[in-house]
Amino acid sequence: MKSYLVDPSKFDFDNVVIDKKAIEKVNPHRFELMLLDGILLSGEEYAVGYKDIADDAFWVRGHFPGKPIMPGVLVCECAAQLSSYFAMTNGMVDPGGYVGLGGLESIRFRGPVVPGDRLLLMLKRGKVRRNAMFTAEFQGWVEDTLVIDGLIKGIVLNDS
Repeated sequence: MKSYLVDPSKFDFDNVVIDKKAIEKVNPHRFELMLLDGILLSGEEYAVGYKDIADDAFWVRGHFPGKPIMPGVLVCECAAQLSSYFAMTNGMVDPGGYVGLGGLESIRFRGPVVPGDRLLLMLKRGKVRRNAMFTAEFQGWVEDTLVIDGLIKGIVLNDS
């Protein structure tokens, strides 16, 4: 059994340290693709965020009718958005740059994420090349069940 990347005693669901409005000041995602609801811990080595899965999420009606399961690509996108916030607030990206998804490795989907769940995302900083790329090990949990883990790569994009 895998253990948590971040000890749960280091964060508290009653203490959202970075809310959705603060995330929007850093991440460019909007509307249906703004997937993070809050961040519970953001430090130099680790970050923890979450997504509450709504009954009326845009994908529920079609994936799959009558038995909705959050698409794996959206679970990965949640992790990518946490990674983006983490990189941009930890000096890995100069002002004017932003982070795009550069790749995923060793992804394992270990359980479903369904409406009513709270998807807890954890990441641990890996390799960093400032203003170029970074990696992070990540996990997704629903209650005490690991539902996804792997390695995410972010690449720095510039407006020019």
